[in-house]
Amino acid sequence: MTTEQPLILGELPSLSKLYVNAAATAARRRVMGFQAATALPHGSHEVRGVRADVANLTAYQHLIGETASDALPAGFIHALAFPVAMSVLNRDDFPLPLLGMIHLKNHVEQLRAVQFSEPLDVRSWAEHMRGHRAGTQLDVVAEVRSSNGGALLWRGVSTYLAKGVFLPGVDKAAAAAAPPEFRAPAPTAVWQLGVDTGRLYAAVSGDFNPIHLSLLSAKALGLPRSIAHGMYLASRALADVGSVKSEAFRWDVNFEAPVFLPARVALEIGTVHSASGSWERSDYVAWNPRSGRRHFSGSVTAL
Repeated sequence: MTTEQPLILGELPSLSKLYVNAAATAARRRVMGFQAATALPHGSHEVRGVRADVANLTAYQHLIGETASDALPAGFIHALAFPVAMSVLNRDDFPLPLLGMIHLKNHVEQLRAVQFSEPLDVRSWAEHMRGHRAGTQLDVVAEVRSSNGGALLWRGVSTYLAKGVFLPGVDKAAAAAAPPEFRAPAPTAVWQLGVDTGRLYAAVSGDFNPIHLSLLSAKALGLPRSIAHGMYLASRALADVGSVKSEAFRWDVNFEAPVFLPARVALEIGTVHSASGSWERSDYVAWNPRSGRRHFSGSVTAL
């Protein structure tokens, strides 16, 4: 964790403005050239007294398939903290391009239920920049604490890849071993995702990254079609795990292949119980039912 005093932001940053600024920065660097730094910026960004919007929470729960509740889903908390995290990646001294970053994995620890009425302090920073066989990766950490007393409620670590970016002084990682062959199990659910899935999630999360919004905006960034948000998929899987979740749990997801929209996604969830019958862990995996290619996998574990 960074120990320097955070930069206090007056309000949650606008993600749409951050993406516009990132596009302008990328264009300026292409034209004028840019001497990339070889280290991440020090310090963190923080917004205090954040409150969830009830109407937005309700719309999120409906879209993801979460049961209506006054408690904030872990994926909603991620969306709440996401603008603060993106503001760190949007700094002028940040060495990697924000646009085009690939979301590799997420690790979340939720330490207790968080009520929608609670004021929250959201803090984020970047750390552990390192080589990847396809570029440079790093971790973006977000912590959500109670504004009343400062207790840590939720902590998320998102790992991103800047594909094709190899910075001097950052060693290139060795080629990874081939993953074990995936054989699709019998699905417990099949999702039908429309072409508007990215726009619907953007409306409740604020994440209007162009790769998720339309065929044209995705093609402008080199993709054949728009893709579903990784955190939409992971959050929907978490919702499908359902009420077996405890109030305190660890949530992990690894993203492997994008879901191009529209799409059908097959999902299988397996649950492990203790000898006494209480829930301990649920593992999930999602894949393309036509090609058999795995999209993502993860687990939810009681703390």
